[in-house]
Amino acid sequence: MNSNFPGNTLRDYLRIIFRHKAVIITTFVAIMVSVVIGMELKTPIYTAQVKMLISAEKLIESPYYKVLGGYQQTEISLTQSEIVNSNPVIERAVKALMLDQRPFDYEKNYCSPLKAYLIDLWHTMSKPAVDLISSGLKASNSNTTLPENEQSYPFRFAVESLKAKISVDPIRDTNLFTITASDFNPRTAAMIANVVSRSYIIFDLEQQLAELQLQYGEKHPTVAQLKDNISKMIKNLTGETLSNIEAIGPASVKIVEQAQVPLQPTGTNKRITLLIAFFMSPFLGIMIAFGFEYLDHTFKSPQDVETFLNLPLLGSIPKKGFKDKTLIKDSKRMIAFTPAYQNLSDQIYLLMKDKGLKSILMTAPSPSDGSTTIIANLANFLSSKAGHKVMVIDANLRTPTIHKVFNISGNTGLANVLEGKVSLEAAAHELSANLTVLPAGNTTLNSTPLLDSARMANIISSVKEKYELIFIDYANLRNFKDACVLCPYLDGIALVVSEGKTRRHVLKELLTPLKHKKANLIGVVLNNRTFAIPKMIYERV
Repeated sequence: MNSNFPGNTLRDYLRIIFRHKAVIITTFVAIMVSVVIGMELKTPIYTAQVKMLISAEKLIESPYYKVLGGYQQTEISLTQSEIVNSNPVIERAVKALMLDQRPFDYEKNYCSPLKAYLIDLWHTMSKPAVDLISSGLKASNSNTTLPENEQSYPFRFAVESLKAKISVDPIRDTNLFTITASDFNPRTAAMIANVVSRSYIIFDLEQQLAELQLQYGEKHPTVAQLKDNISKMIKNLTGETLSNIEAIGPASVKIVEQAQVPLQPTGTNKRITLLIAFFMSPFLGIMIAFGFEYLDHTFKSPQDVETFLNLPLLGSIPKKGFKDKTLIKDSKRMIAFTPAYQNLSDQIYLLMKDKGLKSILMTAPSPSDGSTTIIANLANFLSSKAGHKVMVIDANLRTPTIHKVFNISGNTGLANVLEGKVSLEAAAHELSANLTVLPAGNTTLNSTPLLDSARMANIISSVKEKYELIFIDYANLRNFKDACVLCPYLDGIALVVSEGKTRRHVLKELLTPLKHKKANLIGVVLNNRTFAIPKMIYERV
């Protein structure tokens, strides 16, 4: 199993889910909001369908129709599709239904208020462009013989819009094809489908009429009959349902089935869509959470620490809240951190006593990992509650912080003692009978030579004689190697890693110099520990 998934128990999976609950909730909300907005922006569309037969027969013999009979089905269907969507057919349908007289915001009668607002906004923004196109059309068509309404922008717009609403599809292994029309109004959709199919038949009859007139002239009975049939079909361009005989007509294409008013809009029902989104969005959120977990190479649990570093866990400190204070001054007062620091202090004291350790360097990849806070509270607990004589030394000569935690002066300290300017007793601050703090002090010299000196060894040796426990703080493994200089003078090194922040492979590389120095790594403290699974659930899984 991948190292990012340390276990395969239900508790391990629940920990991932609860740890990334913000991702799951965000995904759920984002998908649901997107689906709702998407449905609000989608106006219901109704489709109606006319079924047509390609008979390829006409009143007279013609090479055009003989060749048509020999075409493959796909070629015939494509041919008919192009004819149905041709300007003569579509323009006739537009005139018959007066679609060019529709307002541009026709959709507003059927859409949601949000979509209506966007339609108004779009028309406001596009009005200058529409006016410019309209004036251009008038100028370019001023010398044409077309009727004025056919030259106008609304008419051209209506023709193009209707073409977009019409689709022609063959029915497999037959000579049938369908003409499908869509509209926001179900009755209008059926009317459009019927009118377009009849307009298509009229166009076919007009082709026959043109050929007959060329062969037989205007007075031939067949020509007169065709003209009469065309006139009747033109009168029936209302979109209303006709009798089957009237609808079929004499053309080489026949209407097999007229369009009926659709009862339901196309697409998935809104409730079903919402239901699918409701159940699928948490699943997607969980998948994203597991993806983040896979890509996250930080320490996330005590198991991670022990498995990856092969070091014992000394203890874990919960993540500090916004209102929680850095230093717990009263160790007897029970707050959220009290049990954690109590357990950590007991564990470290027993370990040091068992192995005969007196001086411990607590270090971390960076100062933000919280080793300084842990040392300060650890010293408080061991000195006040356990009664041990403790000294804390701040070895962060570059970025001193311990004096801020204890609220003492940091002007004089370890650096000044190492330079020989002051004595150890003068630089140290005795905060209680059992707790003494030696801040870092100020220096302009390089910290590495100061720490790697006989004077530093003498300081450690002298404080060991006076104190039971000595904790040295140096929390900057990432940028500086002063910890490597200090480790020969000390009995052991404890690491502080921050949950969800300290990267495993980075820390392993930072520890390599310490291992080369054969430093005594006694264990790890996991800081900023979070308990993702609620206690009620955790106890039951």
